[in-house]
Amino acid sequence: MTSRVIRLRAEDVSAFVNAATRCDFDINVAPQSYERDYVDAKSIVGVMSLNLQMPLVVSYTGSDPAFEGYLAAHATTEAS
Repeated sequence: MTSRVIRLRAEDVSAFVNAATRCDFDINVAPQSYERDYVDAKSIVGVMSLNLQMPLVVSYTGSDPAFEGYLAAHATTEAS
C-alpha cells in the first residue's frame, strides 16, 4: 500500500474525486491525525465530510500515473 500526504481545498475536491474514480483500485483518504477514520476517495460526499484544513493521508493499492501526478501536485510530504 502506498500513502501520500496532501492538502485539498474545497474547490479541489471534485477534481480529486474524478481522478480517484478513474483508477481501478481502492483509494482511501483520512485526516492525517485520524488515519483510522478514512473514507472512500471516490465518494464526493465522503471527501467533503473531512476536515480539509488538515493534511490528508491518501492510501492506495495500485498504480496510475495520472492519479499519482495529481497527488504530487497537492503533496505536502511523504507518508510512511
